[in-house]
Amino acid sequence: MSTTDTERAGHLKVLGLNDDEIEVYQHLLRTGPSSITELDDAVPDREHPIDSILSGLVQAGLARRSGSDHSRYLPVPPDAGLEALTLRRESELKQARIDVLNAYDEFRRTVHNESTTHLIEVVTGSAIVERIHQIKGGAQREILAIDSPPYYIGGPNQEEIDHLKRGVAYRVVYSPESVEVPGYLTENILPCVEAGEQARVLPDVPAKLTIIDGSIAYVSMSVRDTEVNRSLLIIRPSSLLTALIGMFELCWRNALPLHASVGTEDDRLEPIERRLLALLATGAADDTIARTLGISRRTFFRYLERLMNRTGASTRFQLALHAARENWL
Repeated sequence: MSTTDTERAGHLKVLGLNDDEIEVYQHLLRTGPSSITELDDAVPDREHPIDSILSGLVQAGLARRSGSDHSRYLPVPPDAGLEALTLRRESELKQARIDVLNAYDEFRRTVHNESTTHLIEVVTGSAIVERIHQIKGGAQREILAIDSPPYYIGGPNQEEIDHLKRGVAYRVVYSPESVEVPGYLTENILPCVEAGEQARVLPDVPAKLTIIDGSIAYVSMSVRDTEVNRSLLIIRPSSLLTALIGMFELCWRNALPLHASVGTEDDRLEPIERRLLALLATGAADDTIARTLGISRRTFFRYLERLMNRTGASTRFQLALHAARENWL
C-alpha cells in the first residue's frame, strides 16, 4: 500500500470503515468497475466474505452496482459518498455523546448521590448525645477538638480521662466562652489537662468540632452562633473532612497554651499564679477569672500587679509575652 493509500486508509478508518472495506474501496478507486470475482481475487487477505464487504460499502454510500446485470461494482463519486458517510458518522457520534451523558446522569442519580448522602449525616434532638458516645467510644489513636459551649454533655469528662489512660491522645482548642462557663474549668478542663490532654485557647473559634482518628468528625455551631443544641453534622472520609482537619491544625497553630509544659516548672510561680496566667491567656474577663480562682476582685488585681512587677511589664500584653517567653503558659 502506497503512502497515499496509507494516509487515506487512516482517514477512512476515522469515518468508521473496517480494514477489509478500506482495502476493497481502495482497489475500486485504483481499477474502476470490478466484478465480485475480480475483487475476491484482488483482495485475498481479509477477514470477511467479499459479499459482506461490498454490502457494507454500498450501505456506507461509497460503492454501487453497475452494468446491465448489476454484477459489477464501482466507487461512488467521493463528494457524494464521503459526504453521506461523514453525516452518518456525525450522527453516530452525537448519539454516542447522548448515551454517555445519559449514563453519567444515571451514575449521579444512583452511586454518586448515595455516596454523598452516606458521607454526611444530620443528627438532631435527643439522638445527639447517643451518637457522640458511639463515635468517641471507638477512638483508637487521637481526638482533636475545638471546644465551645453550648454543651451536649455536662459534668466531669470521665470519658476523656479513661481514653487518656488507655493511650488515646487529645489536642483541644478552647474558646474563651468555655472558660467562662461556671465550673467548667475546674471540673472539666483542668482534670483532663492533668490527665494528659494538650490544651490551648483561641480568642475566636470557627465552630464546635471533634475529629476522631482522622477518619470521622462531628461539627456544630458554637455559642456565638446559637444558644441551643439544634443539630449535629457527622462527616465521614471526604474532601470536607480533610478541610476540617486543616481548619483544626490552623486553629491549633494560632492558639496559646493553656497549661505548663512538662519539665518547665518555675518554682517562683505559685499554682494560683499559673492558673491566673492561663486564664488571662484565654481572654476571660477579670470577674470570670476571680470567680474561677475563688478569690475576690481585689485579690485578683494584687496577684496581677505582683506578676507585672516581677516581669517588669507595664501592660497585660507585655506580661503575656514574658510568660510565653519563659514558658510559664
